[in-house]
Amino acid sequence: MSIQDKIIARLSPLAALRLDIRDDSHRHAGHAGATSGGGHFDLVIVSSAFQGQNPVARHRQVYALLSGLIPAEIHALSISALTPDEDKTSYQG
Repeated sequence: MSIQDKIIARLSPLAALRLDIRDDSHRHAGHAGATSGGGHFDLVIVSSAFQGQNPVARHRQVYALLSGLIPAEIHALSISALTPDEDKTSYQG
């Protein structure tokens, strides 16, 4: 199972309406943290589960779900956690 597949599986409790994962590890070759094998990822997640939460609470929720992957498989993670109303790319039917 790829690390992206593991991330998707771990974040499934959030019932994401949109989940974009970009592996930026290649941009960090030679970085001290990259030598451990952990990747650098950019994550955009849109979920109704974030409704009423501030950005810090949203990030904590994502980190809690991914905790078993950090730092061995995920060395660095950029998170954009949005509600459906905040997501400009979501279909607004």
